Amino acid sequence: MSSELKNFSALLIFGNIENLILAAQGVAAAVNPLILACLSLTAVVFWILIGTFGTRLAMKYARYINFIGGLAIFILGIQAMAQAFPGMMAFFH
Repeated sequence: MSSELKNFSALLIFGNIENLILAAQGVAAAVNPLILACLSLTAVVFWILIGTFGTRLAMKYARYINFIGGLAIFILGIQAMAQAFPGMMAFFH
């Protein structure tokens, strides 16, 4: 792995897991799969461009970016679990 990306490796891994969770939420909410796919691909291309051109600039802020990104992933995970909880309770009753 490139030494430039090592500082962001945890954020890359957990960010991808969170993208899968958000996509699953979109499917569960019966969002049009074509629209969901287009939006997901657009977001991926956008983040690749930011990652490619913004890594050198972001290196001096890596600690802050990791903290804010990790906090956002944590909050989105809590939100996904909170939204899934009523459905889980209905399933088990």
